[in-house]
Amino acid sequence: MKKTLLGLLAFSMMSATALAADIKPAIIYDLGGKFDKSFNEAAFNGAEKFKAESGIEYREFEIANDAQREQALRRFAGDGNNPIVMAGFSWAAALEKVAPEYKDTKFAIIDMVVDLPNVKSVVFKEQEGSYLVGLLAGMASKTKTVSFVGGMDIPLIHKFSCGYVGGAKAAGADVKVLEAFTGTTPDAWNDPVKGGEIAKSQIDQGSDVVYHAAGGTGVGVLQAAADAGKLGIGVDSNQNGMQPGKVLTSMLKRVDVAVYDAFKSAKDDTYTFGISNLGLKEDGVGYALDDNNKALITPEMAAAVDKAKADIIAGTVKVHDYMSDEACPY
Repeated sequence: MKKTLLGLLAFSMMSATALAADIKPAIIYDLGGKFDKSFNEAAFNGAEKFKAESGIEYREFEIANDAQREQALRRFAGDGNNPIVMAGFSWAAALEKVAPEYKDTKFAIIDMVVDLPNVKSVVFKEQEGSYLVGLLAGMASKTKTVSFVGGMDIPLIHKFSCGYVGGAKAAGADVKVLEAFTGTTPDAWNDPVKGGEIAKSQIDQGSDVVYHAAGGTGVGVLQAAADAGKLGIGVDSNQNGMQPGKVLTSMLKRVDVAVYDAFKSAKDDTYTFGISNLGLKEDGVGYALDDNNKALITPEMAAAVDKAKADIIAGTVKVHDYMSDEACPY
């Protein structure tokens, strides 16, 4: 009996090892690089967490231009990497071409829906997290003017801005929100100088809280706000520590969780396909509170944002989704 149990244990350990050995995860970042302090870096952190917990190495690649997308994806799939996670909506066209050629490969794309049988699409309710930081911005503002700096002028980034406006207006109907975008091409994600210039312009118009959803460009936004003695709001990753005491909060978008879950579910043989839409209820978005910003969040602000979060989860507060409902009503 003892020998049988030992034999079964050894077999199960061998099976687990064999399963893990079959996993060759990979992640391909979007333009801006994995250390953008924002979206890509959140994806990187999720991959790193998986590696630390599982001991399984992953492959990665940082593209330099759009022309590399299809080539990189096809090379990874051809080399047997599985699953392959793509960070960013701009991967959709390449994925639609390559995924049908590698039907046994598990793919995951973040921020876009690709309707193919071997693809997991992970999208977020950015408007819900943005509503919360907008509420905090409106309550923190002394001038009753706050602002938003978006990266590429696309519907996805309008989800952030529209939710932010809704939250700011919930703090007071008299709150004014200024909005601007850094461009219409992918270069908009990696232009901190321009981001800083836009933020300065908004501050000159009275804004004393500036929220960015602009990738690497946002580094310049937060710097400009801090230099002017105003408050910034970070995005995707917790950026509170970039300008300690000068970042009101950060809208957390759990890209790290999406990457980690894709890798882990493939390892555990529980991978699912189709669409995952993650909001406050699913802990897919939120706001950051830590030692860097806790002095900026008053008890009144904390209570208001906690109530708003609960009301959104309960459905008693509806946050406008720009992607499905188009024009922002606020």
